[in-house]
Amino acid sequence: MTAWLISLEGTEAGREVALWLALMAAFLHAVFGALQKGRHDPWLSRGAIDISYAVMAAPFALFVVPFPEPHMWPIFGVVFVIHIAYKLLQAQAYSKGAYTVVYPVVRGTGPLFTVIGSYFLFGEVFAPLQWVGVGVLLAGIFGLAVYNMVFLEAARDTLGIALALAVATGLFVALYTTIDAYGIRATADPFTFLAWFFMLDGLVMPVIAALRWRNMAVRPAPGPLMLRGVIGGLVAFSSFGAVMLATRLDKVGEAAVLRETSTVFAALIGWLVLKETVGPRRIALMALIAAGAVIVELGGR
Repeated sequence: MTAWLISLEGTEAGREVALWLALMAAFLHAVFGALQKGRHDPWLSRGAIDISYAVMAAPFALFVVPFPEPHMWPIFGVVFVIHIAYKLLQAQAYSKGAYTVVYPVVRGTGPLFTVIGSYFLFGEVFAPLQWVGVGVLLAGIFGLAVYNMVFLEAARDTLGIALALAVATGLFVALYTTIDAYGIRATADPFTFLAWFFMLDGLVMPVIAALRWRNMAVRPAPGPLMLRGVIGGLVAFSSFGAVMLATRLDKVGEAAVLRETSTVFAALIGWLVLKETVGPRRIALMALIAAGAVIVELGGR
């Protein structure tokens, strides 16, 4: 698998695989968000998910994949700090503002910052048509945020701080996307980076979740919570792993933009599974997001 994957780097076949990996990551990221948004406290859900994928990744990190090269340890250190900051900012943003407003702002600012960051870190340049696609996609994403904001009934008094936190979270989405891409390209075996990333990344949030659970007046049963964590852990492997592999095979910025079609999948999940009302305006905005992603992909060919 590793040799086959490496052989695709820089080829047209690799570009096609990266496209489908990024779209798969988008769909699974929407599923991941729905799992966190479920009936459990989001801090507890995140802790259960993180401990699950850390435990699942440990045997692969320690006994299956090659051991990381010495130069990888500082990279893992930076990745670890950035991901923890991202999770804490995201949790604070969601605690201050409505999910339907905060989520599009986070996901909209993330790819914009990533495209800019990938230029400075990797020398990636978007074609003019691709920038048009980025603009169309961002118009759809931020349009969703504004639409949801207009009809917002709760948390209006904390909307300003929520939006500021959402933009900061989007910046850290861009940071972890570009640094993760740097890390997965810096090691000979990409699966070494993935295994060690998941094992190390899952060490902090479970501690925070356990402390929060212990201090709750009414503690949820751990069984259903951990079941959600195991399912979420498997989804995280596929979602985050797919987009990281896509950034090794093709442009980081393109993978980041395509992943943000997750807002479309999230709305579709809400409509088909959660029976939420979508409406013609939201459908039009989702069409903009999808169209932007298509323009970005076609503009790079």
